[in-house]
This record gives sequence, C-alpha cells and structure tokens, in this order.
Amino acid sequence: MKQIAPAVWTFSGLLVGRVYAIKDADGLTLIDSGLESAPAKIMRQLRDAGYQPGDVKRILLTHAHVDHASGLRELYERTGAEISVPAGERDFVEGRRAPVKAPDEALTAMERRIFADVPFLKSAPVHRTLSDGDVLPEVMGGLQALGTPGHSPDHMAYWHPGRRILFCGDVMMRLPSLSLPFRTFTVDMEQNKRSIARVAGLGVDLLCLGHGQPLANAAPAINQFARKVGALGQESVARSQ
Repeated sequence: MKQIAPAVWTFSGLLVGRVYAIKDADGLTLIDSGLESAPAKIMRQLRDAGYQPGDVKRILLTHAHVDHASGLRELYERTGAEISVPAGERDFVEGRRAPVKAPDEALTAMERRIFADVPFLKSAPVHRTLSDGDVLPEVMGGLQALGTPGHSPDHMAYWHPGRRILFCGDVMMRLPSLSLPFRTFTVDMEQNKRSIARVAGLGVDLLCLGHGQPLANAAPAINQFARKVGALGQESVARSQ
C-alpha cells in the first residue's frame, strides 16, 4: 500500500485496474476491486499494514468492467463489506447481464472479432445502488457520487469537494499523460467527453485514476486535456455539477 493523501492509499502490483483504500473512524472503504487475481494481493497488503478483513466496511464500484469488478465477489466473501454500485451497473455486477461492449461501428473488423463476446462477471451481492448526487457521509465525512457515463453506461466517479479529491475510474487514464479510455471498452466516447467536461469544471486537486499514477495539482492538466480532446464547450450538454 502506498499513501497518496491523508487516510488515502493505493495498492501495488495489481497488474491492471487501480484500487484505492480510504480510512474512516469505523474502518476502510475500497474503491473498485481489480481483476480476479487482485483480492489476495489487496488482503496481503492490508494485513501488512495492520488491518484485518473485517476492517473493510465498504466497497464502492466505479463501473462493472472486468479490470475493476472481477475481484468483487472474493473481496466480499473475505470481508463481508457492503457493496455499493452505480444503479445502472447493478445487473452486470449481479451476473444477470454481461457488461455492455463498445458498438461494432466504433471498432475495426479485427477488434470486432476479438471482442465479440464480453464475459459475465462472477455475481456479487449489491447492498446499495448509487445515483448522481448521492452523498456517503460515512466516507471522508461526505464523499459524493458523480455521474460520469460514457466509458460504461452508468460509470460513476467519487468526489470530495472539501479535499478536492476525485476518484475518476476510467473517465480518463494516465499512461503516462492523460488520455481517453480505450475505445474498445467505451460504449459512448462522445458521452465520455461530456463527462470529462464535467470533471474539468470541478477544480480537482488530487486525481485518482483507474489506470496510471494519481495526479496531484491536477486541475490545469485536466483542463488542458479536456481542450485537447474537444470536451470543453460541451458543458452545456453535460449534467450540471
């Protein structure tokens, strides 16, 4: 575990899909769960830091793609944590539907063949569904659910306005500079750009991404990136902050 802010950590060695831990008075909240291989690494790093499985009280999901949600069921089984997911992603998490893939017209012929089938996730119980504007007072004294669809149908970021920390999932990546999410896994790139415009209006200090290292003093870089990809100017059609 590496501390990136007071009471906020990220895990190492997860291959792909970053997971974060937040400490509050009652225990820990995890944001995302990584691949199927991630839970063992997460729990080992938590033990090394002095935590027990029962200290994980909540898991918040940004979206139901395999690199963010495949470890969810095992983490639940190990910890008994309450699982909260974006309302529109619940069917994917509970295994009733396969996650939505990018439209065929957005892909090359080879990409269509490679990504013809999207696997179902191992079902995990959902204890709470989240919608844009919901507040979780038990996390950081008031972490906000921020609707940022596009990469997935109901993608959710998590925003703390007081500390200006944003856990943005895959709205954007940092590989190593800011970039759009991979088109092969993005259901609506134009909608995702509108979500980038929304993020650009927040004045983010610490940007915690699903792929790539967290970015401090992030607002200027986010605004520059938003202009580069043509996202700014779309604020009028983005959902209000």
